[in-house]
Amino acid sequence: MAGYVLAIDQGTTSTRAIIFDGEMKMAGVGQKEFKQIYPRSGWVEHDPEEIWDSVVSTIKMALRQAKIKASEIAALGITNQRETVVVWERDSGKPIHNAIVWQDRRTASYCEKLKKQDLEKTFTKKTGLLLDPYFSGTKLSWMLANVKGARARAAKGALCFGTIDTFLIWRLTGGKSFVTDATNASRTLMYNIADNAWDEDLLDILRVQAAMLPEVKDCAADFGVTDPDILGAAIPILGVAGDQHAATIGQACFEPGMLKSTYGTGCFALLNTGSDMVRSRNRLLTTIAYRLDGETTYALEGSIFIAGAAVQWLRDGLGIIDSAAKTGELAEAADPSQDVYLVPAFTGLGAPHWDPEARGAIYGLTRNSGPREFARAALEAVCYQTRDLLEAMQKDWKGGAADTVLRVDGGMVASDWTMQRLADLLDAPVDRPTILETTALGAAWLAGSRAGVWPDRKGFAKSWKRNRRFEPAMDEKTRAAKFKGWRSAVKRTLSDA
Repeated sequence: MAGYVLAIDQGTTSTRAIIFDGEMKMAGVGQKEFKQIYPRSGWVEHDPEEIWDSVVSTIKMALRQAKIKASEIAALGITNQRETVVVWERDSGKPIHNAIVWQDRRTASYCEKLKKQDLEKTFTKKTGLLLDPYFSGTKLSWMLANVKGARARAAKGALCFGTIDTFLIWRLTGGKSFVTDATNASRTLMYNIADNAWDEDLLDILRVQAAMLPEVKDCAADFGVTDPDILGAAIPILGVAGDQHAATIGQACFEPGMLKSTYGTGCFALLNTGSDMVRSRNRLLTTIAYRLDGETTYALEGSIFIAGAAVQWLRDGLGIIDSAAKTGELAEAADPSQDVYLVPAFTGLGAPHWDPEARGAIYGLTRNSGPREFARAALEAVCYQTRDLLEAMQKDWKGGAADTVLRVDGGMVASDWTMQRLADLLDAPVDRPTILETTALGAAWLAGSRAGVWPDRKGFAKSWKRNRRFEPAMDEKTRAAKFKGWRSAVKRTLSDA
């Protein structure tokens, strides 16, 4: 069988399908953006049918570009935007509501209600997560309570719940596979990461019926086979992981102490802590990094809701740039005497603050502030937020995070200016890999290694190559002053300030 592996990378703003050959090089790519739906302030939705259509069309694009047939694909891997919720009818496969996206904040008051009942400790102990609208469980609870007849239908076993991976597998297999993987399950507020099982106590609190939930598998496992009528061949689905976990795998962060940070719509840093399930004292998340061969590897995660989305805001909201690629060029030309800070709390602040009611703010504006200063502030905000996460990780884990080189990926890392500023503000080296599509690569490796056409973990780790290392060059006095200004801006932005 040919060594081609197909990865579906279903993201927050677009879907990509990437075909890798036997040497792990990209042979074909398809990409398609889809609509962002904002029914109310703070609400974010997607049309599941549009996502499904984007998956099928991008796979066909990638096949055409690679000049191969679906029958030449040895295995398929899926990685997806995490925490986004879909509920559909078991009989028809039709969604009962738009998907509620991870960025959505409609359940903030429900989370506060649960906190007042002193339940956050219960959720954190079992799931490693905090009570925040970010996670899937309260979104599902909202859907059951607000879609007419949903709770009664769920009680009868007529509805299925899933994150995007589960919905896509259901569709790809013609409704024969109702499954997810341990990483996606670990982000739902309903999965006990120590027991590796759905937790009945948490389901009771959230009023969710267990019959709605998919079977949970390892990240590399048999998830089903695609219906040949969809793509033209029956392709085994052998790998699944949430996007940040797939990026961790794609960056070959297999050893405890290894650290990666992905800069896409949001920014997510994961520190591999091995078999040690570290309980954060600094409001980071304890999560499953991956589960392979029945063995669970854990991580500390810091989640930033707005990274590349701030650049999109400059382009689409303010209209001060016509392409994201120009942001670094503008930032480099910014007035060094102006200290402009953007706190991008457009959908609240994530780790380590976890303030869903905070909203974005800009500080330090003068009459001379313009597009260049705005561009620099947007890019520097990502760097400052990353430093907040790494400092929290260093306090939480004694395993050597302070000396870790940061491996980076995602769309923003193509900007040399941003990566240099990141190294400067972290006072730490930053490594950019040769293959930037590490999220898709991680999903592909899970599937390809399971199929036996790609190398095992050790072989894959050896194949990782660095494109460039960015070394810190900023003097400590400047760094300290800039970070002090950032801390002040965040403090004034928090909702209880």
